[in-house]
Amino acid sequence: MDKKLSISEIAVTAVMTAVICLLGPLSIPIGPVPISLSILAIFLSVYILGTKLGFLSIVAYLLLGLAGVPVFAGFTSGPAKLLGPTGGYLVGYLFLGLIMGVIVEKSGRKWYLSFLGMVLGTAVLYAFGTVWLAFEANMTAKAALMAGVIPFIPFDIAKMVLALLLGSQVRKALVSGNLLPAAAKKDA
Repeated sequence: MDKKLSISEIAVTAVMTAVICLLGPLSIPIGPVPISLSILAIFLSVYILGTKLGFLSIVAYLLLGLAGVPVFAGFTSGPAKLLGPTGGYLVGYLFLGLIMGVIVEKSGRKWYLSFLGMVLGTAVLYAFGTVWLAFEANMTAKAALMAGVIPFIPFDIAKMVLALLLGSQVRKALVSGNLLPAAAKKDA
């Protein structure tokens, strides 16, 4: 079985969960699915922390929102939001985190492979969220794609680039300051 988390791992994961919770509610409504900064925070969390701790930060974010803390887009929360028409995109963050995290770690955080990991993880998030939206909102696949994917592609690509630039700098600072867990230092 895996080792227990250290105090520093818990602290860094909590900080990145807080970043997701702070950026997640900031959104621009453009239809049933708003443009939000939560995906930028997810990209940063997983890039900086890696698969395991990044995934834990996503789980903590989702559980806080499920429990009623207004951390989802537009300062919303609760089971109705998580299980409603746009909930598939929220649940899709878990898939994004796992796929991206594995590729980022296996590639040694090479920027182009990390970008590829973000793209592939986001594609799975889009697919999961679109199917969920189409089912829950009784939409056609085309209508769900137009509402939940197509308008977001340029914004999400920009967020990926920003996450790579910010994430690499933050990660370097955390590693040089001995603030990252020892297990995460090997690929810095």
